[in-house]
Amino acid sequence: MTITLTEHIVRVADKDIFFAEAGAGPAVVMLHGGGPGASGVTNYSRNIDALSQHYRVIVPDMPGYGRSDKRIDKSDPFGYLGDAIRGLLDELDIDTAHLVGNSYGGAAALRLALDTPHRVGKLVLMGPGGIGTTRMLPTAGLNSLLSYYGGTGPSRDKLAAFIRNYLVHDADSVPDELIDVRYRASIDPEVVANPPLSRPSGPLALRTLWRMDLTRDPRLATLQTPTLVLWGRDDKVNRPAGGPLLLNTMPSAELVMTSRTGHWLQWERAEFFNRIVSEFLSDGSVLAS
Repeated sequence: MTITLTEHIVRVADKDIFFAEAGAGPAVVMLHGGGPGASGVTNYSRNIDALSQHYRVIVPDMPGYGRSDKRIDKSDPFGYLGDAIRGLLDELDIDTAHLVGNSYGGAAALRLALDTPHRVGKLVLMGPGGIGTTRMLPTAGLNSLLSYYGGTGPSRDKLAAFIRNYLVHDADSVPDELIDVRYRASIDPEVVANPPLSRPSGPLALRTLWRMDLTRDPRLATLQTPTLVLWGRDDKVNRPAGGPLLLNTMPSAELVMTSRTGHWLQWERAEFFNRIVSEFLSDGSVLAS
């Protein structure tokens, strides 16, 4: 059965947030990654139908991306994004939601849970950002992402190289049409003028980096939210070592790592992802129990 996807824009504080939704039941908010041209629906195009069979699936474009406002607070990006998504829940009269986050969206979901754990039912984190980010040099994939708007500026070839070389294990799994859609979004003049994800700079850069390393937050070790951590063994953007780090820090975490899988686990292993996430979010799940 194909679910009808509806589209909305709501005002949250001083910003417009676009979101698509489908299905009915407990709310599941799916937060996308921070690569150039990213959006909620393109990030989760292989997952929305399956999850919306049992849940009310809400898929926003996070501030800085897609059809949402492009302004973000770069001094505390994960805190800012967490506040924005909590504000979206408020506007939708949702007291508690399950959060699913990939990469940048995973860091935003985790920060929201750390700040207001009573607003989050369960967490699904796929190769989340903010895990050990100040402990070693950036990966090749993260360097590619952060340099997209630098040098000669954005180009379709640069975006294709980033997505096919770093987001996935199997480059052939990404169709040209997806590259085209994301490239068009990546050259929005507002985004080119002020990319939402960039290297911290200036006198407060070190403080920003520390804020973005969620493993340095003492609240992580006491967060009781049931959490499913999913990580591709071949992730070239966020190091797979982050998976065991979260498992050994969070009191209610379950870790699943998959072979022949890159940073985009929900894309490359869509059937597996849809099945395990549906089971984890269900009542009586044996995962992270």
